[in-house]
Amino acid sequence: MGEEILTLEEQKQILIDAYINLMRIKKVQKEVNEELEYQIKTTKVKLSTFGIDISELEF
Repeated sequence: MGEEILTLEEQKQILIDAYINLMRIKKVQKEVNEELEYQIKTTKVKLSTFGIDISELEF
C-alpha cells in the first residue's frame, strides 16, 4: 500500500549519488576506514551490474 516503485534510471542515479558521497567521505578521511572501503566496494559492484563506468567518477 503506497509503495513507490523506482524506475531503472532512478535506481542508477541513486547508486551514482551514493558512490559520489562515499568518495567524498573517503577523500577527507585521515585513516583507513574498513566499513567505508566495504561500502565503496559493494557500491562499485552494484554500479557495474547496471553497466555504469565509474572510472570518471573517481577523484
